[in-house]
Amino acid sequence: MISETANAANATLKAQEDLSMQQIDAKIEENIRFYATQPPEALARRIDELDKECDLDRTMALYGSGIGLGTVLFSFIGGKKWLVVGGAALGLLLKHSLEGTSPVIPLLRKFGVRTRSEIDREKYALKILR
Repeated sequence: MISETANAANATLKAQEDLSMQQIDAKIEENIRFYATQPPEALARRIDELDKECDLDRTMALYGSGIGLGTVLFSFIGGKKWLVVGGAALGLLLKHSLEGTSPVIPLLRKFGVRTRSEIDREKYALKILR
């Protein structure tokens, strides 16, 4: 019974992940098609934007450390119970660092956060067009 529930949850998570990847791939193709018709200055601006875009790993580190620091500060005001939240955030960050995956990744992907390879794929396609 429990394994069936776990399998169903994994299948749902996999379907959501595939949908997020398809949406991100479609957005990359849409951007490449759009910028193919733009002047070289627009291409250069977009390439600069892509160089500055935060990838998934950087976003995880940013949010994990921000939540960790914030909850340490809240623990001084609201008590030690806030350290549980910080510990959970830092645990997820550690899991991501060691295994390359985390329960937070599907949520970030749903918000459109891309991996470095996806950002680079768009960037190098635009450099070829330039």
